[in-house]
Amino acid sequence: MENKTESYGSSLVSHMRRLLFRVLSVGPIPNHIAFILDGNRRYAKKRNLGEGMGHRVGFLTLTSLMKYCYELGVKYVTVYAFSIDNFKRRPEEVQDLMDLMLEKIEGLLKEESIVNQFGVRVYFIGNLRLLNAPVREAAEKVMKATANNNKSILLICVAYTSTDEITHAAQEAIEEKWGEIPESSEASMAQNGEISQEKHEGHRTIKLADIERHIYMGVAPDPDILVRTSGETRLSNFLLWQSSTCLLYSPKALWPEIGLRHLVWAVLNFQRVHPYLEKRRKQV
Repeated sequence: MENKTESYGSSLVSHMRRLLFRVLSVGPIPNHIAFILDGNRRYAKKRNLGEGMGHRVGFLTLTSLMKYCYELGVKYVTVYAFSIDNFKRRPEEVQDLMDLMLEKIEGLLKEESIVNQFGVRVYFIGNLRLLNAPVREAAEKVMKATANNNKSILLICVAYTSTDEITHAAQEAIEEKWGEIPESSEASMAQNGEISQEKHEGHRTIKLADIERHIYMGVAPDPDILVRTSGETRLSNFLLWQSSTCLLYSPKALWPEIGLRHLVWAVLNFQRVHPYLEKRRKQV
């Protein structure tokens, strides 16, 4: 009897959530929501939990938020899982986080995972060479296994900072521009009239499109909403290139405490300012 009651209660909650999302769908739905997962350690301290338990609870929160986003029709979800700066933490803490990351990455391939339920393609975004071999190999395996999924996209930023992303893109653009034609050959071609003087002078110029072509996050459109929990308003070196025209939302809840009501409030605020954001994007 108890199991039937729990099943009925769960079914009722799911039905009410679908009705809520149907009402929200009357207005514009964000195509891309990004999350900075802030407050896991403070949550553990607040609840007197063991070290690392805040991140485990935070992963359950992430799974729920992803489910809500995909049910609502948000195609792209990006999470800031691990910054390059996080490598500066105590070695024991970094190793624990790497172990947890490996466990959860491998869990994405399970049949009952949210990735398989919603047909999610997974990208790991960042300087993956900084990860230890088991985590990097697991990430590559998940990306390969989900490459044919196209219903929804999950971007997990690990070993990531915006400054590293922009530096990487600039380096790639320079190598592309300066490596296309050897300098001696280009000068000879210019002298022989095989390329125009204008092309000769502009051939090595790095343009905005060159940077954007090599940016880590080039696989997704810019976010419509960027959520940072814990009431913090800092971007912490996350999506600095992509967030100039998105809505910033900073609920006071710690990451493991965030829930459906926060997502609904963020979407309502996005719908309220959507005309202004669209106008700004056309001006950029």
